[in-house]
Amino acid sequence: MGDPSLAWAQTALAVLVGLAVGSFLNVVVYRLPRMLERRWAQECAAFAADGIGSRSPAEVEAIDKTVGAAAAVTQAEAGADAHAATSPVDAGAEDPPYNLMRPGSSCPSCGHAIRWQHNVPVLGWLWLRGRCADCQARISPRYPLVELATGALFGLVAWRWGLTGPGLAWAAFGATLLALALIDWDTTLLPDDLTLPLVWGGLLASAQGWTGTDLPTALWGAVGGYLFLWTVYQAFRLFTGKEGMGYGDFKLLAALGAWFGWPALIPLVLISSLLGAVAGGLMKVTIGLVEGKYVQYGPWLAAAGFVAMAAGPDRLGRAMGLG
Repeated sequence: MGDPSLAWAQTALAVLVGLAVGSFLNVVVYRLPRMLERRWAQECAAFAADGIGSRSPAEVEAIDKTVGAAAAVTQAEAGADAHAATSPVDAGAEDPPYNLMRPGSSCPSCGHAIRWQHNVPVLGWLWLRGRCADCQARISPRYPLVELATGALFGLVAWRWGLTGPGLAWAAFGATLLALALIDWDTTLLPDDLTLPLVWGGLLASAQGWTGTDLPTALWGAVGGYLFLWTVYQAFRLFTGKEGMGYGDFKLLAALGAWFGWPALIPLVLISSLLGAVAGGLMKVTIGLVEGKYVQYGPWLAAAGFVAMAAGPDRLGRAMGLG
């Protein structure tokens, strides 16, 4: 951007928008997995009701257990999950409708509605000193940190690309990647609702010339990203009888391939694997990672995506001696 004053104005505006988007990402991260659980429970119930008379007693019992387990998970996580004592964004989890817009924000501990001034990104948390205004239940500092991270991300994108098509594309890419990383960290899920739009978004942005990756390179990046981890998954299952990762990881690497092209796949896998191995080692030392448990791969794929976004795929490959 030629005019420094314009650059600063655009960056400041982007930071403010990013703070608001970060507040919404907190809602997405908390509610989307629960929305999926409700959907699965409904599908299980519909499956159980469809032709139940023609099933054997063993099949009926298995279906009942599946429906019961899905409903129990939904109910438990809606009312008393790992973040329920800390999340300001969930309300009325047992009452339909339940989506990203409704019901309104309320304290999950006491049920009081969150006042509008307490929903102001970052400032609302500081005003409340990290406590509910009504019951004084603790609100996790992760919420303002997500808002700050998204604001900083949008500001950096605006400084580099300005308020342009590429800037909008990379801001959306970064926000989606951050949401996916947090959801996978919390739940080990990488929802298709986010990974698939990220794949298509990368291909469309490439077609518009916004990513610096031509469309054939982006297309083969998506295909290669999915097939690479799918092959690793199949080989691991063949030799160990275990599943080393989920299909969401395939789709996330496919999305990164769509945004950065197939030449970036090897650097992305190497960086994410290194970060995951270091994180797993630290977790084993600090919190005693249980033997047989695994470290989610999605957050480290996302971290590699942010590295590639900052460096650019060509520079990233050269730095690793691959280009």
